[in-house]
Amino acid sequence: MVTNQTTLPAAAEDIRDIKPPIDIASGNAWLWWGLLALALVVAALLFWRRLKHRQSNLVLPPPVPAHLRARQKLAEALALISQPKPFVIAVSDTARNYLEERFNFHAPERTTEEFLRELAGTKLLLPDQKDSLGNFLASCDLVKFAKYEPGEKELRDLHSSAVRLVEETEPQPLADAASSPAKTESPAMPASAPPPPLPKSNL
Repeated sequence: MVTNQTTLPAAAEDIRDIKPPIDIASGNAWLWWGLLALALVVAALLFWRRLKHRQSNLVLPPPVPAHLRARQKLAEALALISQPKPFVIAVSDTARNYLEERFNFHAPERTTEEFLRELAGTKLLLPDQKDSLGNFLASCDLVKFAKYEPGEKELRDLHSSAVRLVEETEPQPLADAASSPAKTESPAMPASAPPPPLPKSNL
């Protein structure tokens, strides 16, 4: 009797184990991921709006007026009075920058002659102030470019000129136009005459 035993081992070898089930992502997972991303975007927008609102409500301190900053810089320049050139550079630059900012007269790259010539064509300063400024800047240029070394008295005079220029051109406070009304006094009432004495009765 012929049997098919020779083929059974081969068939047995072809039998493999069952593969585990494959997870198939459902549409709900993508929905949850999308909602999470949307929530993050909304949270970021809310945070940005809140931060912008807080910055808009932040009250910044008012800028320091030009004349106050010039006074401060001139006071600080006195620490350099033992060094003529650095001292003169600090004082002259402070005066020039003050005028440019005070009168919106920007001339950063102009020479002293060009600066004074353009300033002379304006009504920003009085004639004597223009002359004083010209002498001040010319004296400063001697120290900066001609290697002239003035004494301490001359340096203090230049410093005083710069301070005086700031004091004469700084904005003045508005005068109080509302004057108090004059008080009207009521005319004095005439003093009443004393009553006549009562006649004496004859008893």
